Amino acid sequence: MGCSERLSALEQVHAQIRVCPRCGLCKSRTNAVPGEGSIDADVMFVGEGPGAEEDRQGRPFCGASGKLLTRLLHGIGVDRADVFITSLVKCRPPGNRDPLPEEIAACHSYLVSQVRLIAPKVVCALGRLAAKSLIDQRIAISRDHGQERRIGDIVYVPMYHPAAALHRAEILGEIERDMEALRSVLTRMGIAGEQGR
Repeated sequence: MGCSERLSALEQVHAQIRVCPRCGLCKSRTNAVPGEGSIDADVMFVGEGPGAEEDRQGRPFCGASGKLLTRLLHGIGVDRADVFITSLVKCRPPGNRDPLPEEIAACHSYLVSQVRLIAPKVVCALGRLAAKSLIDQRIAISRDHGQERRIGDIVYVPMYHPAAALHRAEILGEIERDMEALRSVLTRMGIAGEQGR
């Protein structure tokens, strides 16, 4: 499948997400948040779910944690426009609570389609729920963050969620170390500083 065909298919998936009625989150959303970034991204970031600002704008990681993520990416020589950013669930859970298992399950096929069409080499799981859902239910983010795991053709890197640093300043150093671990992965794979294919 060529780039234009993949982009068209991804846009169709995103159109479905914007009107999705699969779970109760559709009743309280302002906007669904499919995700954004390069169709040719070598790196995909997957968070847990949209927050208030993301719900308002319909864009992922556009609030305070998104500004921090953009800064952290810049710190390792990666342009945000060259990666793809999305979440386990595409609609904001009320009060920013954790997404429920049935909500994650309802969105799962959308995420599978995004991964298939973008075909990233590296997937960064941001936060406990993303790491457990994408990598291994036994993961403890405090223990396993920054430690890569290969599953099939993809290298997964569990990371602290940038929002954690907004509430606990001591976590910022851990997130910066996670980003350095990502930089090492990208360098070893020959994609450092050049995320587009």
